[in-house]
Amino acid sequence: MATILLTLGRLPKALDLARGFALAGHRVVVAEPFGRHLAGASRHVARRITVPPPVNGAGPYLDALAEAARREGADLVVPVSEEVLHVAALRPRLPPATRLLAMPPALILAVHHKGAFVEAASAMGLPVPDTAALGSEAAAALAEAGDVVVKPAHSCAGQGVRVIRRGEALPRETSAHIVQRFLPGAEFSTCSLAREGEVLGTTVYRGIRFSGSVAIAFERVDHPAIEAWVTRFARETRWSGFLSFDFREDARGLAHAIECNPRTTSGLHFFRAEDIAPAILDGRKLRHRDERELQQFYSMLTEAQNGMFRRGFFARLRECGARPDVTWNRADPLPFLTMTWTAWPIIRAAMRHRATFGEVAMRDLAWNGAAPEAGSPEAPGNLERQHHLDRGVREAI
Repeated sequence: MATILLTLGRLPKALDLARGFALAGHRVVVAEPFGRHLAGASRHVARRITVPPPVNGAGPYLDALAEAARREGADLVVPVSEEVLHVAALRPRLPPATRLLAMPPALILAVHHKGAFVEAASAMGLPVPDTAALGSEAAAALAEAGDVVVKPAHSCAGQGVRVIRRGEALPRETSAHIVQRFLPGAEFSTCSLAREGEVLGTTVYRGIRFSGSVAIAFERVDHPAIEAWVTRFARETRWSGFLSFDFREDARGLAHAIECNPRTTSGLHFFRAEDIAPAILDGRKLRHRDERELQQFYSMLTEAQNGMFRRGFFARLRECGARPDVTWNRADPLPFLTMTWTAWPIIRAAMRHRATFGEVAMRDLAWNGAAPEAGSPEAPGNLERQHHLDRGVREAI
């Protein structure tokens, strides 16, 4: 039996991982900035540990995770979501026998940078949209030629994304942003697990219903071209760990990767729980669940209630029961039944700031592009000051 330390517990993805490792007989510990959280209600979690949020400083956050790993005798540390951008720097602080399921910080941060990622994929010959740094002559030329998307170089949950129509003035920003050619076709997302460049499983899915820009109901689809794209990128970078992308098709139906998320996404829910631990620990292949559509019930219900006085309310309300919920499990019901209580810190903040659940859930985790303190073992260099391919990517490929 191994001890697995998950570095987040508030999201349904953490619950999938906890259940998967526990089903294989392993002990699961969750370290989280929130005192209560979704995964913590599961009977599959042996212990919950509260750590300071990384937004208040990477040093104290990493020190707390390292101490939790030592105290609990963790054999493996598994980042769950956006906190991987910080947790990737944990390796020098861990005991020698403790593994970390993350690539080196320079590579993690480089592919998360939307401009550096496009350059890396383009160098591999993979389809990506034309992209340039906001404020450059190349960005101005893109905006003159057609519609473009402007977004922060580091962002999550679709925050700060704007579509600028052809001929309109580009915005002025003080932080690093990129300008990307707008692709008019269908949008897809992926979630993969790789081991030393070999993809063990990929889910390609699309959002069916959304809260803001975050999908709360999704459908798994077959898209061989996207799967081949992911396989090539993982092989070129010799990736180990979770790896996800967002894609859009152009007018001809060719899929382009518009950004990389070096972490899990909601596509994780489509993998069979019993396959998760053998895949991560032993390199076995992942299989998909039989269900093609899944949803987050409470988010669907909230969106329906928000439209109570609009046309179609009752149809949206009925739809809340149309698909399996990602958290419900008859053998482990408490996470679903207590979700309003465990998620209350996020719900309260969402109401106070008039923001979506997905946006608020990432605020204390999101990477802002600032480099760690000089001389620290996790310092990869300040990616906000560069709009070209990061050295870590060059070394990887």
